[in-house]
Amino acid sequence: MTRLTHDRYCQEIAHQTGQLRAVVTSGADLSRTVPTTPDWSLEDLVRHVGGAVRWAALMVRTGAEDEVPEERVPGFGGPEAWGDPGALDAWLAESGELIVGALRDAGPDAGVWSWAGIGNAGFWARRMTHELIVHRADAALAAGLPFEVAPDAAADAIDEWLEIVEWAQRTQPEDEVHELRGPRRTLHLHATDTGPELDAEWLIELAEDGVSWRRGHEKATVALRGPLTSVLLAFYRRLPLDAPEVEVLGERELLEAWLKRATFG
Repeated sequence: MTRLTHDRYCQEIAHQTGQLRAVVTSGADLSRTVPTTPDWSLEDLVRHVGGAVRWAALMVRTGAEDEVPEERVPGFGGPEAWGDPGALDAWLAESGELIVGALRDAGPDAGVWSWAGIGNAGFWARRMTHELIVHRADAALAAGLPFEVAPDAAADAIDEWLEIVEWAQRTQPEDEVHELRGPRRTLHLHATDTGPELDAEWLIELAEDGVSWRRGHEKATVALRGPLTSVLLAFYRRLPLDAPEVEVLGERELLEAWLKRATFG
């Protein structure tokens, strides 16, 4: 199990920004409700993503030692006019250029504040990669467009979520993840369309002392199987567990409890 390189994260951010721009310019109704984030329209979603990457870009560029308020981020909210796909596309393109440029200039080890206690630009390269991947999936689903993601990036998105669950377990005593403590139970995620070199299987253990995980194959209390992109979407609650793309074997209630309490993104 290895993280992607800093350059690979930058490449993926640029790619995902381009893919999200393609949704904006596809003719999709920007006022359409996003099924997986029903409080947002498609335009709300795009503005959220573009604002987030601009926020991260400013912090990386300035080597921020503390969280920067959103109101200090130039262009954070997006174009003044709503419902204009051309203006939204241009703003999103600039947002992507800002974050990729800031990350490449800084390098992964440059000091930057983060909410997870990992104080370097590498944290933001990884976080913005997966912010874009998951919300690009939201946008594609809203627009009725296909969604695929490179296997290395999809696998790393699952790793990152599990690491964030561990972080919440260590640092957030009120987080719902603590409700998963109890007698030993296990969840197995199994991508069925990747080779052994990617090792796209995960074993998540729930026990009295909390959550732990590792890559690997092992019989479990419940298993989620399917193509890696579909496993990623189901694990992020973007694809229903009864969707034909995935298969749930064993105690489905445990997987549902996990998805309810160990949520992110």
